Amino acid sequence: MDLFQKCYNFTRADEVKALGLYPYFRAIEENEGPVVRIEGREIIMAGSNNYHGLTTHPKVIEAAKKAIDKYGTGCSGSRYLTGTLDLHIKLEEKLADFIGKEAVLLYSTGYQTAQGIIPTLVNKDEYIISDRDNHASIVAGNIMAKGIFAEHLRYKHNDMEDLEKTLSSIPLDAPKLVATDGVFSTTGDIVDLINLNKVCKKYNARILIDDAHSLGVLGKGGRGTASEFGLDKEIDMIFGTFSKTLASLGGFVAAEKAVINYLKHHSSALIFSASPTPAAVAAADAALDILIQEPERIIKLVDNGNKMRKGLKELGFRVTDGRTPIVPVILGDDMLTFKFWRKLFDAGVFVNAFVSPGVPPNLAMLRTSYMATHEDKHLNKILEVFGDIGREMNIIK
Repeated sequence: MDLFQKCYNFTRADEVKALGLYPYFRAIEENEGPVVRIEGREIIMAGSNNYHGLTTHPKVIEAAKKAIDKYGTGCSGSRYLTGTLDLHIKLEEKLADFIGKEAVLLYSTGYQTAQGIIPTLVNKDEYIISDRDNHASIVAGNIMAKGIFAEHLRYKHNDMEDLEKTLSSIPLDAPKLVATDGVFSTTGDIVDLINLNKVCKKYNARILIDDAHSLGVLGKGGRGTASEFGLDKEIDMIFGTFSKTLASLGGFVAAEKAVINYLKHHSSALIFSASPTPAAVAAADAALDILIQEPERIIKLVDNGNKMRKGLKELGFRVTDGRTPIVPVILGDDMLTFKFWRKLFDAGVFVNAFVSPGVPPNLAMLRTSYMATHEDKHLNKILEVFGDIGREMNIIK
């Protein structure tokens, strides 16, 4: 069979496009945070991970511009060789202080960060144990580790009894790493970190937390999941991305100095990739400053998420519990989800359609997410539109 035959056989996207229901790759023409312009229309954005609306903050934009003026548009080399700027070191030190770890290492993307950590630290005859609902970046890192003969095991989502059962099946003295999202990106639920930490300590397992959706959302001053549960000193490694709260592009990992030093000299994803661009690093640095200086943003962000979770439930939608700005509306059927998405879009609201295989069968959903910069007029309009369409489609009464 021809290698490309699978490509020729893939028709699902074209079929959805033909029905006018395709929700992906929509080009944004202007972006003001809570409102964007798509296809010449103003649309309320309820699908972005720009949690604090900082991508359009004047201080963040100015910092990026100044960095380009001083350093140019790129570094033209890896951090290992010619790609380290004083900007990188400054942000690493600031993040380490903010998160409460000895050191931080920057990567070029958040997705790449997991691939830089996991296969570098977990090698032959060592174990990576992963929550079944972890982000694709962790899954990719696990697969890479497995490719160099590490042992890869998974446990049921947020199920600490199953985690303990899994860990108890491994020799106590075997090197092992447990990896989990802090906030799970699809549902918005939070890891049971207190019990996970207890189980991992019992079985001598190191812990890696993905705080992509936790930084700026949970913990003291937005310091993440470990801070939320008072486990800052207990959690071994924390990694995250700049593409959400920090309004930029890039990734980081925070840990002990010895661990960061080892990653610096052994992580292929770092050594063989060009370093984060000056504008991206400067923008993230400025966004972090704003987060530190304006902690009230976090209160507004959580309040907005809670308002929408409560409002959508009261309308009669199936909405998961939580306390993050990720609020999924579960519809169950893929085509129903596409049709609902289209009606929302036509009514001036943009959300994300999650269908199989991205979510389990019968859990197709519209994942909504909110920003600190959403005003009541935006949120009330979203609720109004959801209610109108839900009743029109006989999903709610």
